[in-house]
Amino acid sequence: MTDYHFYRPIDGHGLAHNPFNAIIAPRPIGWISTVDRDGVANLAPYSFFNAFNYVPPIIGFASIGAKDSLRNARQTGEFVWNLASYDLRSPMNESAAPVDAEIDEFARAELAKTVSRCVTPPRVAASPVSFECKTSQIVQLQNADGDEVDSWLVMGEVVGVHINKAMLENGVYQTARAKPIMRGGGPADYFVIEEASKFAMDRPE
Repeated sequence: MTDYHFYRPIDGHGLAHNPFNAIIAPRPIGWISTVDRDGVANLAPYSFFNAFNYVPPIIGFASIGAKDSLRNARQTGEFVWNLASYDLRSPMNESAAPVDAEIDEFARAELAKTVSRCVTPPRVAASPVSFECKTSQIVQLQNADGDEVDSWLVMGEVVGVHINKAMLENGVYQTARAKPIMRGGGPADYFVIEEASKFAMDRPE
């Protein structure tokens, strides 16, 4: 018989590090740029991020705690997702530093900004892909008893897409070419998607 480690999260996991993030992994990074009402830019990575709808395209990130990105997305109704590539791993990590709201993380991480077309928040100029988004829903999460927890899911409709043309081949986006990095488990684990890890499976008809 297989020997399983079992625990109830409410009682604690009993391990050296919480395994939850390591199991739901690797996770795409929501590298979110916003601006506040005064136009101060904010840039922060969120490891609880994904796509949730195809038409219209909707993406979302979870803010654990009421952080600047949540506040700005709520106040202005806009945010931008920037793809975090392997080449941008260090500035992405730098933008995760807990700094005051008036600090511009673009400047702190020495990242150039570029203008968006449909929304006010700037894009990361070096990112191979950016999604301009209009905030569509903000939902405070609840536990199974209906009690609110200190986390908010921020959803946005993608209203503009920027793709570096070098990432396209015969009109098909090449996922591995951008070398997107993904968050793993443990205190510092990341993964990179590369061509060698690709395999194909057709859907059953």
